[in-house]
Formats: sequence, C-alpha cells, structure tokens
Amino acid sequence: MYRRMLVPLDGSELAEEVCVYARELAGRLDIDVVLLHVSNPASEALKPMEQAYIEHIAEVFSGQVAEVQKKTSGQQKVAPVKVTGELVVGYAADEILSYADKNSIDLIVLASHGRSGIKRWTVGSIASKVMSATKIPVWLIKSVGTKETPYDQWPSQTLMVLLDGSELAESVLPHAEYLAKQRRAGPVDIALVRIAEPLNIPTYYSPDISGVSLNWGNFIQQETMRRKQAAKEYLAKMEEQLKNKGLTVKTVVLEGRPTDEVVDYANKVPFSMIIMATHGRSGLSRLVYGSVAANVLHGVSRPMFIIKPQ
Repeated sequence: MYRRMLVPLDGSELAEEVCVYARELAGRLDIDVVLLHVSNPASEALKPMEQAYIEHIAEVFSGQVAEVQKKTSGQQKVAPVKVTGELVVGYAADEILSYADKNSIDLIVLASHGRSGIKRWTVGSIASKVMSATKIPVWLIKSVGTKETPYDQWPSQTLMVLLDGSELAESVLPHAEYLAKQRRAGPVDIALVRIAEPLNIPTYYSPDISGVSLNWGNFIQQETMRRKQAAKEYLAKMEEQLKNKGLTVKTVVLEGRPTDEVVDYANKVPFSMIIMATHGRSGLSRLVYGSVAANVLHGVSRPMFIIKPQ
C-alpha cells in the first residue's frame, strides 16, 4: 500500500523524534524514504550547512532502517530500503505539499508541536496546513516526553480504528490491516471503536404525540439500549471481516459525547495509535476537519494516522 514515505525535518530535536517511528515503519514494511529539509529563501548563507545536515541524517537513518529490516525479517529476503536526503528552498508547508505531489509520495510522517506545560496539544501551523491540503495519508507524531517508552521498544501495539457506521470511516480499514501486518517482535491488535451517542433531551416536549402518551424516561432508556446494541452489531460485522484475514481484533462501544469519550479512552490505552478518516466540504481545496476529528487531534498525545478518503 505504501511505497514511498516523506519525512520533513526542520533540524529540531522534536522533528527528529519522528525518525524513530519512520525508520521502524520503513524497516518493517520495506518503504523507501525521503528525508526533506526546506531551506528559508532568506537564509542563502546557511544552505551548505543545511545540505550537510540532511545528507548526514539520511546516512544515519539508512543504517538504522537496515538494522530494523535485519532484526524483523529473520531468514526472509527483503529488498533494501532506499533512503535519500533532499534540500529544497521555499516555504515549508508549500514545499512539502509540492514535493509530495510531484514525487509519488503515498505517506507523510509529520511532527507536531505542543505548548509547554499544557497536556493538550496544538497542531503546528505547518502540520495543520499540510494535513488540510493533502490527499495523502498523514502520520502525525506528537512528542511524548522522556518518561514514555520509546516507540522502538513498545512491547505491543494497539491500532485504534474509529468508526461511525459510514463508508467514509470504513475506508481506513485497509490501512489498519496493512499496518497490522508489519513485521515486528510484539503483537499488533486492532481495536474497533464506535460511540453510542445518548439521545438529546429537549428542554421541553409535548407529553402527548399523535394521541400516544409517552413515558419520556423509559423512552430514553430504551433508545440508549437500542443504540448500544446497534453499535455492537455493526462492530461485530467489521470484526468478523478482519478476523477472517488473520488479524487480532476486539471491539469497544463507548457511550457519551464522541469527542470526550474518544479522547478519554485513547489516552488510557498504552502503546496505541489512532487511525481515523476525516472529510472535506465539496468545492473547497482545504480540508475541513469534522468536529470530532479536530478535537481528537488536539486532545490526545498518541500518534495519529489521518486519512482523507478519495
């Protein structure tokens, strides 16, 4: 599914944290990698230094990917991953998007920046613009701090797939399947998550509708149970499809407001990555994130795999 990965680097330690994720994924799925550094047009004198930087990073990264391939392939013969370092001049988001469009990139790995001292993350302006404009899947990595287990030492991995019953949301399932089949020592599980939203209670209602007297409390209780059951039945169908492909799958039905429940659940699950679809408004070139997707982006510290269905 992925043949060529683009990893933009700006020279900061935060941006370079994505290299751990990128090298593991590239080494386990044999994906060629382009490390891209965008030079500011006003900093012409720094270009030789920036060129040396990206070439050095590419050399080190190439060796690390080869080690991952060796560690995970066993006796299986795999094609070496090609790693290149590229320097372009311009404005970061524009050049990242342009390079991705012109060079057959099918996966972008990005770092996002957070506010110091605040648990909730703010997607950086460059990452936000890239995610808004590109049709290519984006793996967004957020700095998790030194107390967290490094990605290459995770004992297992849970891929949280957010579904709402729509075909748009289900378009992420092939991506989850592909990621789950990567070569690795620890297991990869898929958690299919759907929210059973509570019925909105009106501030006023007629006690009699079409001559039928309603017990509002009983109605809400019955409707809540119906929604939870519908969510379970839907997820069971998706679970069966993935299990038939040899994957380890579980289902999770959460009850409440979608954003609150997803953020709370995601932050409680260690060693996890969130996979979700987002959508755009017809006629607009910029992607318009749904309210749930936007709030999850800002509310969780887990890596996120964002897919814009074609």
